[in-house]
Amino acid sequence: MAEPDDKRDLQIYLQDARDALLWKLDGLSEYDLRRPMTPTGTNLLGLVKHATGAEALYFGATFGRPFAGTALWITGDAEPNADLWATPDETREQIVGRYREAWAHADTTIESLPLDAVGRIPWGSRIETTLHRSLVHMVAETQRHAGHADVVRELLDGATGLRPENDNMAPGDRTWWAEHRSRVERAAREAGRPA
Repeated sequence: MAEPDDKRDLQIYLQDARDALLWKLDGLSEYDLRRPMTPTGTNLLGLVKHATGAEALYFGATFGRPFAGTALWITGDAEPNADLWATPDETREQIVGRYREAWAHADTTIESLPLDAVGRIPWGSRIETTLHRSLVHMVAETQRHAGHADVVRELLDGATGLRPENDNMAPGDRTWWAEHRSRVERAAREAGRPA
C-alpha cells in the first residue's frame, strides 16, 4: 500500500469540488446562469464568483501571495453580496476564466508550502491558520457551494448528478421520479399532521 499523502488527498477532493461546480454551468443560457433561484438570490455564476474570491483569500492573501484583482468583498470595499452575482457586463467566460486563474494560483501555493505552513487571514484580528486548515476549509466550502449548484441546476432545468461520468442518482424516468416525489410529499404531510 502506498504511503498516505494528506496534501495530495485534499487537493484531489478540492479539484473534484471545483470541477463539479463548473460542470453545473454546462449548456445553460446567460440568463439561466445568472437567474436567482432562491429568495436570497442564489445563482450559478454567483457561486463561481464567490468561490474565486474564497480561493484567492485562503491560498493567496493569507499566505502572502495576493491574487491580482481579488474580489472586492475581501477588502470590504464592495456592496454586500457583490461576490454572489454577476453583473450584465461580466461574462461567463470572464468569471470561469478568473476562477481557473484563482485555482491555479491556489495550486501553486499548495504545492510550494508544507501543510504546517502558517498564514494569517487578512481581516479582523488576522487569525492564524495553516495550509492544512485552509485546504480542509476550502474543500468543505467548495463542496458546500457545489451542493447549492446541484439544487439550483435541478430547479432550472431538472438536470441532476454528481459528475458527467457518474450521475450518482437512482435509476428512474420522469414518471418514476414524479411518483417518488409524490410519495415523499405524502409522507411529509402525514408526519406533519397534528396528533
